[in-house]
Amino acid sequence: MKGRPFSLKECAISIILAAELITGIPSLDAYAANPPLPDLSVLISGPPIKDPGALLRYALPINNKAVREVQKPLEDITESLKIAGVKALDSVERNVRQASRALKQGKMLIISGLAEAKKDRGAELLDKLEVGMEELQQIVEDRNRDAVAPKQKELLQYVGDVEEDMVDGFPYEVPEEYRNMPLLKGRAAVDMKVKVKDNPNLEECVFRIVLDGYNAPVTAGNFVDLVQRHFYDGMEIQRADGFVVQTGDPDGPAEGFIDPSTEKTRTIPLEIMVDGEKAPVYEATLEELGLYKAQTKLPFNAFGTMAMAREEFENNSASSQIFWLLKESELTPSNANILDGRYAVFGYVTENEDFLADVKVGDVIESIKLVSGQDNLVNPSYKIAG
Repeated sequence: MKGRPFSLKECAISIILAAELITGIPSLDAYAANPPLPDLSVLISGPPIKDPGALLRYALPINNKAVREVQKPLEDITESLKIAGVKALDSVERNVRQASRALKQGKMLIISGLAEAKKDRGAELLDKLEVGMEELQQIVEDRNRDAVAPKQKELLQYVGDVEEDMVDGFPYEVPEEYRNMPLLKGRAAVDMKVKVKDNPNLEECVFRIVLDGYNAPVTAGNFVDLVQRHFYDGMEIQRADGFVVQTGDPDGPAEGFIDPSTEKTRTIPLEIMVDGEKAPVYEATLEELGLYKAQTKLPFNAFGTMAMAREEFENNSASSQIFWLLKESELTPSNANILDGRYAVFGYVTENEDFLADVKVGDVIESIKLVSGQDNLVNPSYKIAG
């Protein structure tokens, strides 16, 4: 990011936001008439990526320019479809041709970047991608606008799977002091089923959430471990104010998960992966580290960004309370977000995220179930303590 450190005024606002993410006391309206200084906008460097799938693809620990040159024009189809009517298809056709050309020119470089044990699967995915792009080209020629987005989603899934096949093992060592905690060494996905009350248009909804252990192994591991304990099943949504949806505060005086083996609240350190670094930083905000220009690998850019809540003045106090960011505001613009680097993001809602806006306080999480990635969880405490 380009710009300067946060002013004292902006820091004060961030402290109030931090307090809200534990106490749930709404106070954003108080700052509507007295927003952060206008030059906060200079921190924005280029149009932000807001699509959760794209954010997850770019967050993978890979460095293969050839596959990114296929990925980018396929993602650009989303912008092309914002053009009214069938005129959008002319732009989509350019996107498809660019992606097809990049795949033909870079296919061998992409294959060379696959992990050795995954080369055969990756090559099969690339063949499917090639056929799928030909099918998308035919959709465009048939002027079938409605069929473009579903096919685009399918192709980007292939691209994402190829990119995941480029990751060869877990790319770094977790610091020794956290090594025995539940860790997610890779990706996982969960389905969160929410029972919605007092809404005639929506009785229940299942949210697919992708958890990123490559960039937040301790944070994501802690959450998956709690999911496997059924910690969140039956819990109510405890905050829903249009800014965030929050839950995870159990009944009783404790504000987090009480580990049966210690009879104490289990807490985890603040964990932030900085773009360009090989491993996360721990126990300090990026501001405290003086990294004012740093970009986080998992930014608060997407509707449904998932992160850990914590006590306002204690970086290492996160336990079980989680929140999802709902909207941009003058306090939280994408790519200039004062939450970035202060709270540990560890995943994104990738399906049905728009329905988060319909979730209210008192709605019930019927279940959160792990649907993929169980093998990536190491040191699961739920198997020890039951």
